Amino acid sequence: MKKNIYSRLTLTFIALLSLTITGMAQDTQSSATLTRRTGTSSRNKTTEPEGPKVTERMQAFYEDNDANITDADRQWMRVIYRELDLDNDKNAALYFPEDIVEDQENLFRIIMRLLANGQLKAYEYLDGREVFNDENLVNVGDMLDRFSIMHTDAKGSTAKAPRYTIHPSDVPTNEVLSYYIIEQWEFDTRANKTRTVVQAICPVLHRAGDFGGEAVRYPMFWVKFNDVRPWLAQQQIFIDDDNNLPTATYDDFFTLNLYEGDIYKTRNLKNKSMTQLYPDPDQRKQAQDSIHNRLTSFDTKLWVPDREEIIAAATKKDKKQDVNATDDNDTENMSEATENDNAKAEATAKRTTKRSTKKSAPKQSKIKETKVKSSSSSNAARSVRRRK
Repeated sequence: MKKNIYSRLTLTFIALLSLTITGMAQDTQSSATLTRRTGTSSRNKTTEPEGPKVTERMQAFYEDNDANITDADRQWMRVIYRELDLDNDKNAALYFPEDIVEDQENLFRIIMRLLANGQLKAYEYLDGREVFNDENLVNVGDMLDRFSIMHTDAKGSTAKAPRYTIHPSDVPTNEVLSYYIIEQWEFDTRANKTRTVVQAICPVLHRAGDFGGEAVRYPMFWVKFNDVRPWLAQQQIFIDDDNNLPTATYDDFFTLNLYEGDIYKTRNLKNKSMTQLYPDPDQRKQAQDSIHNRLTSFDTKLWVPDREEIIAAATKKDKKQDVNATDDNDTENMSEATENDNAKAEATAKRTTKRSTKKSAPKQSKIKETKVKSSSSSNAARSVRRRK
């Protein structure tokens, strides 16, 4: 009887011991699994693209922003090509900082990072015949090889979805010294106003040859502004030297037209640039100014002024005429006063010359007369004495 009790206790103890060992093993396995999962997530974090995250909702917001506007709503549109020179102070925000400083990147670094990560599409530069469709998509790897930009295949890259790793020092930010942009000037009948929409951006590479000389410009590719806009809206930039806080974004820079650039082409049937249409620099500059003035004054010429505007314009014209008349009177009075002063000066000069001549002549005659008198008196006295 005692042996049966001891054997049962022994079996129970062994069962409890086995259960404890099994539980400890399961805990060890779960902790190891947790460790492996943590390590995997940390490795995935290092391979994720840098920069702000953009959701599908944000992309859809910018893509569908102008989707409801049709040609019937526009009524009028003109496409303008501009060149933004980064040496211009108003365009310096696109270039600086040249390197990444406190999570701030310039425009070209943002575009290249998105292209390398497969988050952005680029289209071929066709010199005025741009069509943003799948047939004109740029192969990013071929583009990097064409412009000698060093790169390697990123982890997880496939033939259908290639991804590349570009070291920050290999991004040629110092050679991208200008941009081409496509502006679309349109009159929106819903809002009854003219607005300017940036359609696409093209980085231009300025690269000198092996033997030096003047740098040659190489337009690299086009990117649609709405495609890159979700990332540009999250990048703060400096736009004023008097304020050292980044108060605007790249999206504000383009949508508010804070840039400045010359018109180098307009969309025309012959597909000719301004240089081809106007070889003379003076004529080309005059034509550019004329196009700019017509675009900026298009909105004001569409409407008939009301009574208040007519009265204000007439009042302004009368004030301008009064100011001009006052200026003319002042000019005439000044000229008359100057003539009077000149006449008085001439008269005074004549009087002074006459007085000087009159005063000098009598002095000479008096001297001569005294000499004659003295000589005659002396002779008369001598004659009297001799007679005595």
